[in-house]
Amino acid sequence: MAEPDPSDPLETQAGKVQEAQDVDSDAEEGASGGEAEMDFLRNLFSQTLGLGSQKERLLDELTLEGVARYLQSERCRRVICLVGAGISTSAGIPDFRSPTTGLYANLEKYHLPYPEAIFEIGYFKKHPEPFFALAKELYPGQFKPTICHYFIRLLKEKGLLLRCYTQNIDTLERVAGLEPEDLVEAHGTFYTSHCTSQLCRREYTLDWMKEKLFSEVTPKCEKCQSVVKPDIIFFGENLPARFFSCLQSDFRKVDLLIIMGTSLQVQPFASLIGKAPLSTPRLLINKEKTGQTDPFLGMMMGLGGGMDFDSKKAYRDVAWLGDCDQGCLALADLLGWKKELEELVRKEHASIDAQSGSSAPNPTTTASPGKSPPPAKAEARTTEAQKPQ
Repeated sequence: MAEPDPSDPLETQAGKVQEAQDVDSDAEEGASGGEAEMDFLRNLFSQTLGLGSQKERLLDELTLEGVARYLQSERCRRVICLVGAGISTSAGIPDFRSPTTGLYANLEKYHLPYPEAIFEIGYFKKHPEPFFALAKELYPGQFKPTICHYFIRLLKEKGLLLRCYTQNIDTLERVAGLEPEDLVEAHGTFYTSHCTSQLCRREYTLDWMKEKLFSEVTPKCEKCQSVVKPDIIFFGENLPARFFSCLQSDFRKVDLLIIMGTSLQVQPFASLIGKAPLSTPRLLINKEKTGQTDPFLGMMMGLGGGMDFDSKKAYRDVAWLGDCDQGCLALADLLGWKKELEELVRKEHASIDAQSGSSAPNPTTTASPGKSPPPAKAEARTTEAQKPQ
């Protein structure tokens, strides 16, 4: 602090002392503020990139075999499954983004301004007809759950399933035997429908909606005559409150993430892979590697926790590349569950056929791998050209 000039009057000296103290105080506050900003940046880098955090390696090797051994250990008691359209394609339901077979590539007949418009709430309110025409084609009850769905059911029966977070709206998880408490239907469901009028919001059942769709009548509310929409989440709508409430508790205690049949391109669902503790192993079963967020971009957008399959720092992520049903069968084989899984699929499909009077199998329900798959890196090199689910 500067010393006052003795020749100045006392009042002036006192003023200079106070002024110097104020300057010093401002400097200290500035330094303190700078330190706070640095602490914030350090924490941001730490949370996003895992710097300075405890990252225990729990897998003895980064292969499907390593995941299977971990699943059978005492350390793994709570599994979360994150699933997308790729687990339902073998049931005959198209995914969204495959270039020639995906849903968005086959909507020309609806004369949309762009493919995604069919799931935009603003477009739906003005032109509901295209969505209901598509809904009739994809309506639940026409398809049987796949091997993937029944693998998740087995996880539940063995007391390992903490939750299944699904992007799908086909309700096949429910048909496979999962209860509402086992599920977070992140993008909603056909299971219930509601009147779109905020003043009404009357609820309607699956059977009510089915009757309207198959009679080719635009579903209208019996009370107020507003359009009735299935409870699926359109672009421009909020995700269900259950999505946010469950993730707050589920991801703190998860021991293993199994990610299947999703491109991880839609937020906020895609960010779920970064919510698990840094030591939690993550298995991807998909046609192509996905979720590999650039670390710096992830930090800037707050989407930390990108998958790392191939770098020298990889320690918890495993990719099994190929058909999702085959991946589940391969994992079940390593766990000693393969026969149990195949018998469950056969029994449940027979029950569904008996109820519907049909006996058409899903395309891949009878397929099974002859041996365990190669490690992720070897398989990745042979499937680079494949497109994501």
